[in-house]
Amino acid sequence: MASIKNFDWKKCFITLLRVTIGWHFLYEGLSKILAENWTAGGYLSNATGPFSGIYHWLGASVGMMNVIDPVNMYGLLLIGLALFLGIAIRYAIGGGIVLLIMYYFAYPPFGGTIAGSTEGSLYIVNRQFIEATALLILLFIKEKGYGIFVLKSLISKKKAAKEGTSTTSESRREALKNLATIPALGVLGFGALSEYNKYGYDTLSGATIQVGGADISELKGTLPKGKLGDHEISRLVLGGNLIGGWAHSRDLMYVPSLFRAYNTEKKIFETLMLAEKAGVNTINIGFPTNETMQKYKKITGSKIKVISQVAPEMEKNDYFINIDKAIDMGVDIVQVQGNWCDWLVRDNRLDVIEKMLDRIRSQGYVAGLASHTVDALIACEEQGIIPDYYMKTMHHDQYWSAHPKENRVPFEVDGTKYLDHNKFHDNLFCLFPDKTIEFVERAQVPVMGFKVLAAGAIKPEDGFNWAFKNGADFICVGMFDFQVVNDVNITIDVLNNLQGRNRKWFA
Repeated sequence: MASIKNFDWKKCFITLLRVTIGWHFLYEGLSKILAENWTAGGYLSNATGPFSGIYHWLGASVGMMNVIDPVNMYGLLLIGLALFLGIAIRYAIGGGIVLLIMYYFAYPPFGGTIAGSTEGSLYIVNRQFIEATALLILLFIKEKGYGIFVLKSLISKKKAAKEGTSTTSESRREALKNLATIPALGVLGFGALSEYNKYGYDTLSGATIQVGGADISELKGTLPKGKLGDHEISRLVLGGNLIGGWAHSRDLMYVPSLFRAYNTEKKIFETLMLAEKAGVNTINIGFPTNETMQKYKKITGSKIKVISQVAPEMEKNDYFINIDKAIDMGVDIVQVQGNWCDWLVRDNRLDVIEKMLDRIRSQGYVAGLASHTVDALIACEEQGIIPDYYMKTMHHDQYWSAHPKENRVPFEVDGTKYLDHNKFHDNLFCLFPDKTIEFVERAQVPVMGFKVLAAGAIKPEDGFNWAFKNGADFICVGMFDFQVVNDVNITIDVLNNLQGRNRKWFA
């Protein structure tokens, strides 16, 4: 009981706080050192806030980055090691506070909206703020906890002791306590090394992110590009449905949930990074995914081009609200959503489509128009409503789950899902392929084909070739991370060996 009363809980707590922060610094530094070609350039180049100009200047300077990167990596490592083991604690705390302040003001959590805050980053207070505050407290309190920094003093006391064994025994016990962080470091280090050998370091570690363990050594070449307005984009565009969880899985009701369970935020980021590394520089997303993309670009410094689909708020008679929101979130291209184009034409509200396209252009953005039913685009064409590019479902109907042509009804996509196999049930997205080919052939603006695999019913080699052969200038394909390199290689092969295309390239 006496030993419990004499136990120095305060000293233990301070030690725990110090080594916890120290391990964070140590892990961050080590993960960057082991990551291939790690650089903080993207992080600095996309900084926000009142001091963003300074960070942008640093990120753009090759000479400065040659200094900043090693100082960042090895500074984190040495500060973490010192805090964990208790060596030169005051210097380590000072260095840690300086780094955290620099991280804090690179992306300060103020001047925006609370709803726009990222995980771990609330208004004013974020993780860097909390960690810097903890270090500041450690700097000013006299007690520093257990650590190697006191061993010299203990050894001197032991030598100076002239009588009694209790003092020597007490010094030994105190010395052992101060060495306790060493085996703790060994245990944590062994665990981290095991994780690294199995999975690679945490791809969401630190200021910028690296693809963890992604192997693209089998990439066959450079993915060709084309232009939408002034934007040079890859012929293969990443689709947003797999990320958003829209599976179009017919009667397999569990699949959307499975998609969402697999595509955690970390996995989404890994997929995006891998796609960029493989040459896919553009993604076409549903409006709800804008926040995820905004966060991804902010954290990673990515330059991926974002095409955002937008819809009108018909109940409020506000056709422009989502256009303006998408632009405010930093998208590159704005596109009227496909199902809304269908519905507006079906309901004889082509005026809304025309007003939305005009609004997008008036803001200086490329204006796209998507559709599932080719009849919608034909109706717009007849009224002289021509976008800067079309996005049209483009796939053939030679697969088992396609219902008979004679039973197909214009505008039924996104409509009623029938139990009768001979009718629509989320199974066919290019209802009239021949009619689509005819429309695309005469289109005088670029065409992006989507649903080219009929939501997984057609093999990529077949679907990609069919779309490009029949006039698509780009194809938009939803991809899991393990499909990215394969799909890029297939696109390269198809374009290198494409035969039978009659339509000239419009992009």
